[in-house]
Amino acid sequence: MIAVVTGASRGAGKGIAIALGEAGATVYVTGRSLADADSPFGGTVSETAERITRAGGTGIAAAVDHADDAAVAAFFARIGRDDGRLDILVNNAARVSAPASGGFWDKPLDMVDLITVGLRSHYVASYHAAPLLIANGRGLIVNTGHYGAVCYYHGPAYGAQKAGGDKMAADMAKELRPHNVAAVSIWMGGLDTERARAYLAALPQSERPKQKRESPQFTGRVIAALYASERMMGLSGRALIGAELGATLGVTDIDGSRPHSNRYTMGGPSELHRSLID
Repeated sequence: MIAVVTGASRGAGKGIAIALGEAGATVYVTGRSLADADSPFGGTVSETAERITRAGGTGIAAAVDHADDAAVAAFFARIGRDDGRLDILVNNAARVSAPASGGFWDKPLDMVDLITVGLRSHYVASYHAAPLLIANGRGLIVNTGHYGAVCYYHGPAYGAQKAGGDKMAADMAKELRPHNVAAVSIWMGGLDTERARAYLAALPQSERPKQKRESPQFTGRVIAALYASERMMGLSGRALIGAELGATLGVTDIDGSRPHSNRYTMGGPSELHRSLID
């Protein structure tokens, strides 16, 4: 199995990539961080690649800025030359700004960069990956999603990026269906990432959420199980809550627990219009 996980220096992307490595995949991981000092939260693409290999797969690090279309094209051309095919693309790269209070007009304008690297970048990566997935005869594109697609969470740019990722997956799925390639959005819950741990540590004890957080690896386990499932094409085009999909596919988190769905507190995905299914 050959996979690409974008934005995998740390956080969700890193966990997803390691979990795919546990499933025996060769995983190409992209990111801009080449040294721990490149981010206050540490992490590099090389470190992630090493973790993938230690987990049982083959990790391949690639320094790629997903705002650079030419660099993205060159990256997928490399996979075409070296492997000639692709099984899974996970679109996770996102340019996340530091949290800020107030209305969107009071926040730094670079908050909207999330739509460039986080939505447009999903399209560009999928554009270059699609021929490789089609050549494989079976493939899967995953956009990492969140409940913020339907509820208020972090503001308009975040909501637009998550809602856009869901619709993008639905429309791509319709066009890819004849080629046996699926596209979905998988909503992740609160994750136990480096960024989240730093934020929670700064809160008073009384304000810290009590609900257990998902490991970043959980979504990777769900993706591996979905790709192996006969149900993959039947679920194509849908936005799926990772906790619910994991329960359906018999996937547990790294500690054996089953993450909880937030459908009834934060909302759930809408049904697909028949034009996206027919």
